Amino acid sequence: MTLDPLLIEVLACPIDKGPLLWFEDEEILYNPRLKRSYVVRDGIPVMLIDESSEVGDSEHDRLIAKAKSENVPETGSNARGGKGPTDASPS
Repeated sequence: MTLDPLLIEVLACPIDKGPLLWFEDEEILYNPRLKRSYVVRDGIPVMLIDESSEVGDSEHDRLIAKAKSENVPETGSNARGGKGPTDASPS
């Protein structure tokens, strides 16, 4: 299910207030800095810290590779000058 573009622009991680990667086909928002994912249920992002999931190293690597290869959108990217998924993860 798709998220409203305006919602994508304003969503941020509730922990570090940074941008998230939106994997529409998997219905998750992902914070690569903290390796935490947030599920989207019926088009509604569940942004509760207690409901988020920790992501292991192999899953993190898969998501980052997918974000780069599929040009996955990042929340708030227009407001920050278009930073994309390649800028989301520290080296």
